Amino acid sequence: MTCLYCDCFSGISGDMFLGALLDAGLPVETLSTQLKKLNLPEFQEAGKTKVFKGSLQATLLKLSIHQHAEDDQHHPHTHHRHFRDICQLIESSGLSEQVQQTSKKIFGKLAEAEARVHGSTIEEVHFHEVGAVDSILDIVGAAIGLEYFGVQQVFSSALPLGSGQVNTQHGLLPLPAPATMELIRMANAPVTGSKATSELVTPTGAAILSALAVFRQPEMKIQRVGIGAGQRDLEWPNILRVFIGEAGDDFCTHLEIETNIDDMNPQVYGHVITKLFQAGALDVYFTPILMKKNRPATKISVIARKEDEQNISDLILRETSTLGVRVKPIWRHESEREFRNIETRYGIVPVKLKVSGDDILQAAPEFDRCVQLAEQNQVPVLQVLKEVEAQVTAHFKGQC
Repeated sequence: MTCLYCDCFSGISGDMFLGALLDAGLPVETLSTQLKKLNLPEFQEAGKTKVFKGSLQATLLKLSIHQHAEDDQHHPHTHHRHFRDICQLIESSGLSEQVQQTSKKIFGKLAEAEARVHGSTIEEVHFHEVGAVDSILDIVGAAIGLEYFGVQQVFSSALPLGSGQVNTQHGLLPLPAPATMELIRMANAPVTGSKATSELVTPTGAAILSALAVFRQPEMKIQRVGIGAGQRDLEWPNILRVFIGEAGDDFCTHLEIETNIDDMNPQVYGHVITKLFQAGALDVYFTPILMKKNRPATKISVIARKEDEQNISDLILRETSTLGVRVKPIWRHESEREFRNIETRYGIVPVKLKVSGDDILQAAPEFDRCVQLAEQNQVPVLQVLKEVEAQVTAHFKGQC
């Protein structure tokens, strides 16, 4: 599984992150072409240049943006936009669905942080700096780069916190900026001290990590290294390093959560299954086992996404008599699937198709719907299933 690790030695900003992706091999022509799909009249093209930060060479992002006369002299490229305006801009672009979703996820984190800081709502948030053209390009560019490299998970080191003050549309604010601190808090990100009296982590950089990153260093086989340059010159090389490669066996997206029970009313198990699926379980199954003193017992096993671990563990502890659960990381390889509604002489039946490229490997009709149609038409359910199979074969002839 392809992952990306951010070594935030000197913090992170949107342009540092994008500069690092360019340095790692993202073609600048690809970036420019994709960014132009946003149809921002101010944006002309993206470029890059090699610079030295201390004794280290890094890539500095260059965005050519046409500045309108009405732009604030102290805040060039700043346009006041609401969250919904930015979402509409992204959704009306020709960018891929994945890039759109990633971009909106990052902006969603920004909107949430800004709303909390200013005592507002996400709908009422009026972006200033983060609504600027260059910030939009940084965030969408980050999403473009992650898709280009096929990154499935982002990781990050602890974040160094600078100190001092920064001048914004809201006036003079302390560093780290309030929105940045809220994003760090929301992500439960670890932080470290720094002697820097300047901004090391910007709201845009914090939003990228808050939306996408797990804050630890994974075991991985490093295939690419990218070094992005910051705008400022500091006492140390002001750079962000990203490592791109394949995650080791310690990385997982799914878990198996188990417990053994020998003292619970069997009537409760059906209720527990329903609650587990409602909580996001992907699969639940029971295994008869023998426990101490040769007692018959039941092992409850749940396959779940990693992010659902706490909710499902808490549910098992709350809804059953067990005193503890076991959690094991697992890999899950999934086939591609599609969902189609198939018209039959008995009615419409939802069908799940297992696909590989252009080939359909398997078709599974929704059984409950088949039972319902069998009862309505007073025919055996097997007859409905055969009808669905015939229609699938006819509809997808040459693909099955």
